Amino acid sequence: MKILVTGGAGYIGSHTCVELLEAGHQVLVLDNLTNSKLDNLEKVSQVVNIKLDINEAKACDFSFIKGDVRDKKLLIRIFSSYTIDGVIHFAGLKAVGESVEKPIKYYNNNVVGSVVLIEVMKKFDCKTFVFSSSATVYGEPHTVPIKENFPLSASNPYGQSKLIVENFLRDIFVSDDGWHIALLRYFNPIGAHESGLIGDNPNGIPNNLMPYISKVAIGKLKELSIFGNDYDTHDGTGVRDYIHVVDLAKGHVKALSALESNPQVLVLNLGTGTGYSVLDLVKTFEQVTNKKISYRIKSRRVGDIAECYADPALAKDKIGWEAEKNLEKMCFDTWNFQLNNQTD
Repeated sequence: MKILVTGGAGYIGSHTCVELLEAGHQVLVLDNLTNSKLDNLEKVSQVVNIKLDINEAKACDFSFIKGDVRDKKLLIRIFSSYTIDGVIHFAGLKAVGESVEKPIKYYNNNVVGSVVLIEVMKKFDCKTFVFSSSATVYGEPHTVPIKENFPLSASNPYGQSKLIVENFLRDIFVSDDGWHIALLRYFNPIGAHESGLIGDNPNGIPNNLMPYISKVAIGKLKELSIFGNDYDTHDGTGVRDYIHVVDLAKGHVKALSALESNPQVLVLNLGTGTGYSVLDLVKTFEQVTNKKISYRIKSRRVGDIAECYADPALAKDKIGWEAEKNLEKMCFDTWNFQLNNQTD
C-alpha cells in the first residue's frame, strides 16, 4: 500500500515509517518540520536501507514533501499526483501545558488540519485513516486501568482537540459507512529505535519527560522539574503508562492491516497496562544508565491528572497487538539514542 504519513518526521511518525517500510509498504511523508527534522527521515532510510527521495519521484518507496496539512491546495496536488491507499495522521501539536496557554493554536493546528485532510481524502475516494489520538480524551478517569468504553471528557485543550477529531471521524463514518477508520489512543510513548539513530529529539526544550531526563543525564540540562508530589499515588508523583515507541509504531501497522478487512471505526488503547510514577521512571533510568538525575519538585501543572494507565486487552483481541518491551528497555534505548546524538 502507498501510505501518506502526516507528521512522519516526528518522534512517533519516524518510528512508524520504519515499521511501515519493513512491512513492505510505500511511504510518503508530509511534514512542516516545525517540531521535527528532515534528518530523522534520513536516519530512517539508513535503518531500513531504502533511499529517501525529496524530489517527489512517483515511483519511490520512501519520499518526503515539506508542507502543512492545513494547506488544501498542497494536499490536492499530492492526492492528484500519487495513488494514496491510506493515511496515518500524526501531524499535530502535543504539549498539554502549552495547549492550556495557547488553545487557539492547538484547535487550529489539530482540528482544522484534520478536517482539511479528511475533506481532500473524501474528494479522492481515499477512505482508510489511522488517527493519532491520545489517552487524554478520557480526562480524569474514575478508575484505572482505562477501557475504551470509559466516558470521554478531556481536561485540557490538547485532549479536547483530539476528542473533537475523534467525534468528527465518527460523524464521517455515520454519513458514509465505507470508511476504514482507526482511533488509536496512545498512552505515554518513550524509548528509541535500538539502532540509536532515531528517537525523541524535539526542537528546543523538551516538553516530554523522558527526553528531558536523558538531557539531564548527559549534562545538557541542569535538573528535571517534577510537577507535583502530592497526588494520591504511591509516591505522590503522577503515574502514567509508558510504552516503547517501537511497540507503539507496530500497533499502527497492525491497525492498518486490520482495517483492510471491512469498513469500521476501530477504537483502541495502545499501552502496556502498567502504571509507573515519575520517580519510578527516574529511578529505573538511573539504574539502567548508572547516572544520577537531579530533580526539583514544583507545583502541579494545570490539566495534569494523578493516574492514567491502559487496559490494552482490546488491541490484542482486535488486531493481535500487545506491547513487548519493558521499562528497562525503554530507558536503555533512550540512553543509547542520547549517546549517539550528543551534538543534536
